[in-house]
Amino acid sequence: MRKRSWRDRLPGRLAAIVLWVALPFASARAATDIIWWHAMQGELGRQVDRLADDFNRSQSEYRVVPVFKGSYTETVTAAIFAFRSRSQPAIVQVNEIATATMMAAKGATYPVYELMRDEAEPFFPSAYLPAVASYYTDLDGNMLSFPFNASTPILYYNMDLFRAAGLDPNVPPRTWPELGAAAQRLRAAGVACGFTTHWPSWVNVENFSALHNIPIATRANGIGGLDAVLTINNPLMVRHVAQLAEWQKTRAFDYSGRGTAAEPRFQRGECGIFLGSSATRADILANARFAVGYGMLPYWPDVAAAPQNSIIGGATLWVLKDRPRAEYKGVARFFAYLSRSEVQATWHQNTGYLPITRAAYDLTRNQGFYERHPGTAISIEQITLKPPTENSKGLRLGSFVLIRDVIEEELEQAFAGKKSAQGALDSAVERGNRLLRQFERANP
Repeated sequence: MRKRSWRDRLPGRLAAIVLWVALPFASARAATDIIWWHAMQGELGRQVDRLADDFNRSQSEYRVVPVFKGSYTETVTAAIFAFRSRSQPAIVQVNEIATATMMAAKGATYPVYELMRDEAEPFFPSAYLPAVASYYTDLDGNMLSFPFNASTPILYYNMDLFRAAGLDPNVPPRTWPELGAAAQRLRAAGVACGFTTHWPSWVNVENFSALHNIPIATRANGIGGLDAVLTINNPLMVRHVAQLAEWQKTRAFDYSGRGTAAEPRFQRGECGIFLGSSATRADILANARFAVGYGMLPYWPDVAAAPQNSIIGGATLWVLKDRPRAEYKGVARFFAYLSRSEVQATWHQNTGYLPITRAAYDLTRNQGFYERHPGTAISIEQITLKPPTENSKGLRLGSFVLIRDVIEEELEQAFAGKKSAQGALDSAVERGNRLLRQFERANP
């Protein structure tokens, strides 16, 4: 005879109430945890937590758990070591220039297009903005990782300083000659620095090349194979770096250093013009004590192909292998959730990152966000100016984190007058190609 449980001995109505109250707790205990390592902190980290919380509340089978692991490099490094000890997360956020490195990690990653197919979750690559999706697809158009936080550099300018220098505060410079002339007018009016940029290689080499439809490297900027070689010592790139070095002499252009070192100079009003990430807009508005204007990246007007389209920076979400099968269904469902137009529109509006789908962009526009916040649509307009070409889809070069350091070291030599533009870029190509060959040999 079955022994009666404590629930069997309760009056019928009370037993039903106890069961009804206990169900949510049983459901919560049954949820499958999905660990997500990321590199977002501060306000962006809070937005990541919000995304996960909203997804978790939308269903009861899975619980996404975001874990901050430090910088992009620290996060990727931690994931590599964790994979070796079989303690890896299901999802890891990886910056865009480490795409080739992740692709070379054979057997460690679960391509997103395979994941979504295997788990029968809705997934339509054609819905994603081409300039975003193409960065993370193979030659057959298969998406390898999930685009998450994507940005592109745009032009910011100090409208108050423009007015004081006799420049039209409502008209941003469109071309490099116009920008140079505006910077010289700013300097003549007593402004300490005409214009500056952050992430020097990203802005002045990588995006410059894409916008002028010239290659950074052979083999479709490395997307076509590991045997690519750098081509940034081409005549147009040499001319551009030489002009920057010439403007540096009068501080019409003033080099501010690597990474994000230039941003505070613009926010303090030291530089009248700043070329930087669209995702810095919120910080600029929070710290600037002047009216901010916006424009697209400048181009050389005598280059017939320009302007083409800019390329993105930021990061993507990679799925790692050797996790329990139950987790992968949850990851696929989470990615489908992130692709929803309303979710993407909210992420875009709250962070300044690009929406990854056309539907999210259209929703944001229809909600009147761009009208209420001038300048916020420029980044989308710029990356969608024209369909991406082999030269403007992005780049996929092994060890590009190290190669970017090499490029910036050589740019610094040119800006300081220690090397000619040609000499600096020739050296960057030689040194960078050595790194490419080392990566190729390590990943046969």
